[in-house]
Amino acid sequence: MKILADTCVWSLLLRRKTSINLDTEELRLVAALQDAVQAGQIVLIGPIRQELLSGLKEPTQFERLRVALAAFPDEELQASDYEEAAQLFNRCRSCGITCGPIDLLICAIAMKRHWGILTRDQDLLRCLAAVNAEKLLR
Repeated sequence: MKILADTCVWSLLLRRKTSINLDTEELRLVAALQDAVQAGQIVLIGPIRQELLSGLKEPTQFERLRVALAAFPDEELQASDYEEAAQLFNRCRSCGITCGPIDLLICAIAMKRHWGILTRDQDLLRCLAAVNAEKLLR
């Protein structure tokens, strides 16, 4: 099974200098991401790549991360992926749940392609719960 790792999980692995400050769940997610990378299961989408590369203060940090992420080609997204994300937004909103556009896109893509998701983002977790897609969590 392919796995789509959310920005927050990639950040735990790529931006932190040490795992000493990570809690048990964060350590589990980092290990799951590392295992999925080694197994060739990880997929990446452009919006997550952009989030990961945004906000880096040093050009050398940006370049180092850009090169590391180059090993993961972007999954090609279709108009239907964005349309499904918009439908999920409407479903979540009707339940009183607000999610960001990238969270909804992650959810829509994973649901459509039957992929797993690695995340600790509370908004994305609420979105998955609202659309009964918690089974995608890894």
